[in-house]
Amino acid sequence: MSQEAGVILPVRKKLLRELAAALMGFGLWLALAAPGLAAVMADRHMVAAAHPLAAEAGRQILRDGGSAVDAAIAVQAVLGLVEPQSSGIGGGAFLMHWDQAHKQISAYDGRETAPAATTPDQFLKPDGQPLGFRDAFTGGRSVGVPGVIAMLALAHEKHGKLAWADLFAPAIALAENGFPVSARLQLMAGAMPKLPNFPQARALFFTSDNPPRPLPAGTLLRNADYAHSLRAIAADGPRAFYTGDLARAMVDAVKAQGGALSLEDLAGYRAIARPPVCGEYRDYKICGMPPPTSGGVAVLQILGMLENYQMAALAPDSVAALHLLAQAGRLAYADRGKYLADTDQIAVPLEALLAKPYLAGRARLMRLDAIGPSPVEAGSPVRHAALDFAPGMDMALPSTSHVSIIDGGGNAVSMTSSVEAPFGSHVMAGGFILNNQLTDFSFAPEMDGLPVANAAAPGKRPLSSMSPTLVFDRQGALYATLGSPGGTRIIGYVAQTLVGLLDWGLDMQAAIDQPRLINRNGPLELESGTVLEKLAPRFTALGHAVEIQPTFSGLQGIRVVGGRLEGGADRRREGAALGD
Repeated sequence: MSQEAGVILPVRKKLLRELAAALMGFGLWLALAAPGLAAVMADRHMVAAAHPLAAEAGRQILRDGGSAVDAAIAVQAVLGLVEPQSSGIGGGAFLMHWDQAHKQISAYDGRETAPAATTPDQFLKPDGQPLGFRDAFTGGRSVGVPGVIAMLALAHEKHGKLAWADLFAPAIALAENGFPVSARLQLMAGAMPKLPNFPQARALFFTSDNPPRPLPAGTLLRNADYAHSLRAIAADGPRAFYTGDLARAMVDAVKAQGGALSLEDLAGYRAIARPPVCGEYRDYKICGMPPPTSGGVAVLQILGMLENYQMAALAPDSVAALHLLAQAGRLAYADRGKYLADTDQIAVPLEALLAKPYLAGRARLMRLDAIGPSPVEAGSPVRHAALDFAPGMDMALPSTSHVSIIDGGGNAVSMTSSVEAPFGSHVMAGGFILNNQLTDFSFAPEMDGLPVANAAAPGKRPLSSMSPTLVFDRQGALYATLGSPGGTRIIGYVAQTLVGLLDWGLDMQAAIDQPRLINRNGPLELESGTVLEKLAPRFTALGHAVEIQPTFSGLQGIRVVGGRLEGGADRRREGAALGD
């Protein structure tokens, strides 16, 4: 084990256990609470989002004649208010878009960038040892330049129908009039022990008691500062966010907490339209985001390996099927750790990683009767000295949020957004949380004498696992839009859901409800409280090192079936699919 992994992983696992304990204590693990819950059906349009108020805001935009991108902007503005622990305008996002009229797929990159003052070793202590993860992700040093607003503005310029200013009205009204604190917001605030140490967060999310307590579920929460920020953005567009008073407020807040964000960093930010990564799986075409997220590539790698096996002949909850899924996952995660990074600064062999002969060769490493030693090494899709990297170690926590939308014209959005850890860096400005995405870089810039592809650098975008996905049938028609939060586990969640939809014929809700199994090139993680717990001894017999734990997924998806829309929302969180 690397020095970095040895120092950081125990801290990170302890934090995950604390989050899981808090969630279990509030009884929000609802995967089995409503067995057989039917998918939501609609005829015209649909929104699936991580909070009912956000989904309703998006549906209202669609009812007003707005496009899928218009609805996504309204949804994101509300999510930043009602689900601040997961995403918001102080973070980043990736958005996949399907243009029905022009039959065009677009991929929009709103990932945060590292400030100009970023150094490769900024998460190392003077003695060269990595900072503890709790110390690294809270405070100013972890804040990247937010990209959500710039990305949404770029997408709106290309695909919007309604006026930009009108799209923020639902969030402004909720911020000024108040919304009821959800049980999840209460528990997540309580699970972050350092959050009350940040004055703005303490004033907004906690009682005035000493010590402060998270606001109880049902409390009406108003956020006048957020409403003021949204009014400025609605009136003046991205300029209001990246320059002027709001930009100065962000810079001042970050610098007060030891960070190096500058006005020049904000003014220089640009969202990017990138070519999507697409691949064939069975009779379908799967399209996702390219780097700086690893999600699109890794999901396609998992599917590309599984295509060499008759998954449809295996039962969804069978050990044989899940054993194959786990092995494909660990092989893809091995490649992810070595090769994937920001392609604007690092050479990434995208075509070679997705080539069918390469994936068929990787699939031959999968065994039906056992699993080999773990971890497995990355493959060699192409030999080139510039690709001689050491495996990286990023620490993404299971926060984030996902939105799936199909509008009345058949246009679709799949957008995953994040502030990274719960409540991001804990630093606030303008009524919103600022991200801690710089901790998605590898904490060590090199390992065992080799450089790490995902090392921090000025202007670089940290590696992500966000996997917004669009699926098309053999005629090229839109079949589904889906994605999930969940840190580095996102890749596994999305891949398993796609196998459920495409191999096992599950409807969208049933595919989302599947008990979660994942292997990130380490132990086999089985979702607690599900049938998988009973299968643990059989996986152990196959050589898996099994860990049973809660799942932090939050899948949202919509499928087109017989001309109608079929939506699903992950009951492990508080999402909703709403349509007409």
